[in-house]
Amino acid sequence: MNFVNPMPRGQKRTLVRRLLSFARGPIPEKFNTLKRVFYYFKGILYYRQVFGSFGINSILFKPLLLSNPRFIHIGKNVDIGQGVRMEALITSGKRIPEFRIGDNVNIEQNVHLVCHSRLVIGSDVSITGHCAIVDVTHPYANVDDPIKIGSRILDEDSFVEIGNGSFLGFGTVVMPNVRIGKNCIIGAHSVVTKNVPDYSVIAGNPAKVLRRYDHIAGEWLAQR
Repeated sequence: MNFVNPMPRGQKRTLVRRLLSFARGPIPEKFNTLKRVFYYFKGILYYRQVFGSFGINSILFKPLLLSNPRFIHIGKNVDIGQGVRMEALITSGKRIPEFRIGDNVNIEQNVHLVCHSRLVIGSDVSITGHCAIVDVTHPYANVDDPIKIGSRILDEDSFVEIGNGSFLGFGTVVMPNVRIGKNCIIGAHSVVTKNVPDYSVIAGNPAKVLRRYDHIAGEWLAQR
């Protein structure tokens, strides 16, 4: 006869502490906890079926806009806030969008992520609110084109890459064909138009490198 192993005493104590903490907490915190639990299970039951992949412990809050999620791959322990727009666009029969988000990533409210060719966000990345990261370009040269500019997409191979451990400040815009290195800090409201080397602090419009970490000196050094 098979018996189910009882829960270890340490796990019981942890569970009891969590339940007591939940019961004693303020109502807004209880609501937030229950909402996270709901979206946790929605990830297991629904998002794993519609995304290319959807990692364990990842949470995707609504409202949101999703386009072609079968081409979007999300790692584990990813937290995606409300109002996020994630689009994998089919602009050519010869091009399949590659849209990947690594592990332990947090993406805050109202972030705009658009990929028609290649958009890769590494692991341990933080993307704060109202950022835009896109690999698409809207051509405007043909003034006689009846299609509005916002609906035109340049048919080209393009990319955006964000390295592991980087932090994007509030309102950052990352333009197409840009690589941001690992452990970079992007200042709020920056517009990133060029590649960013590893271990850099950048800011501005267009963004410029302000500091870089010197591994020999063991400190962040200002750049002239």
